Amino acid sequence: MTVEVILVVNAGSSSLKFQIFDLARDGLERRVRGQIDGIGVRPRLRAADRDGIRLVDRRYEPAQIPDLPAAIAEARDWLSSLEGITLRAIGHRVVHGGPEFNHPVLLNADILEQLGRYQSLAPLHQPNNLAPIRLAMEINPDVPQVACFDTAFHRGHIPHTDCYALPRAFYDEGIRRYGFHGLSYQYIAARLPEIAPEIAGGRVIVAHLGSGVSMCALAGGRSIESTMGFTALDGLPMGTRPGQLDPGVVLHLIEERGMTAPEVASLLYNDSGLKGLSGISSDMRDLLASDDPAAGFAIDHFVHRSALNIGLLTAALNGLDAFVFTAGIGEHAPEIRARIAGRLGWLGAELDRSANDAGATLISTPASKVALLVIPTDEELMIARATLALLDDALT
Repeated sequence: MTVEVILVVNAGSSSLKFQIFDLARDGLERRVRGQIDGIGVRPRLRAADRDGIRLVDRRYEPAQIPDLPAAIAEARDWLSSLEGITLRAIGHRVVHGGPEFNHPVLLNADILEQLGRYQSLAPLHQPNNLAPIRLAMEINPDVPQVACFDTAFHRGHIPHTDCYALPRAFYDEGIRRYGFHGLSYQYIAARLPEIAPEIAGGRVIVAHLGSGVSMCALAGGRSIESTMGFTALDGLPMGTRPGQLDPGVVLHLIEERGMTAPEVASLLYNDSGLKGLSGISSDMRDLLASDDPAAGFAIDHFVHRSALNIGLLTAALNGLDAFVFTAGIGEHAPEIRARIAGRLGWLGAELDRSANDAGATLISTPASKVALLVIPTDEELMIARATLALLDDALT
């Protein structure tokens, strides 16, 4: 007997994450969680079942999996070896949906062509998001594929909050603030009523702190403002991206330094952020473990800019009831959580250091005027749910 499943694919610049969900009677059940990371450097395929039991842990030479297409092929070969499952659909994370897409969509060739137009707006993500879609269309053309967009959750913003102070024609052409990490924020918004119902409908800032970094202001569970804008370069400093940058810097680099547009793009997407500031690493774990002053300098900048952006979003919300940490740094770096929380004293936030060090869900004291929480995100589950809902709609 076979079980129908949904495959979720989240393809990045140096990793390919995948999960398999069973279509059970009472909803979705996670069957397999896996990834290939270190693509082109230290490739490694790992996967475990729903109980955490290892199914595969395989290392490769860099030349064996030099790029994403090779990783997709390897993952496909391993997934095809699994028995007892029938692929019902594939759900994909697509970073940029542009002005057209504000909800998940069933993919076809025309939509895929539309999404390809946004590759220049998310060059680290969009080409990689679309690559496995194209391959699956070639190999399994009859299997439905669904795109879920990181920009969609933010599409309900008031227009004057999403425009730039440029001639209106640019906004009409799609040059506007989109915001990203929407699948993560959507998951947190859905979890808050279960974890903290007393604040779920209030004024909440969610900090998605990972290799990519952003914050989102939620009012009543809906996004009203985000630190990211037209592209995923804006806002907070990230692993390799600078965050907020005076556009005059870009003009200076082109006009005075003679840099070409591709050279500036490479600088901003690949060699800035924590990596550029520290000269050591783009990984916060490496910086926290280092005693090099340059590592401390990069961390200080990260915390400082985080605090400034919290003030910005608090103003957008006209106050703050709760602050949520999520994603890699937010979930696993208590020192960073403590330092950011320490900058929220003016809002009445008070950190419970023991709870923070223990990785508890609630890390604020009973006396704190702002609830501080740590909630692991689950973008893949949101994609699986959206994929299933879209399939159900198509059948009715």
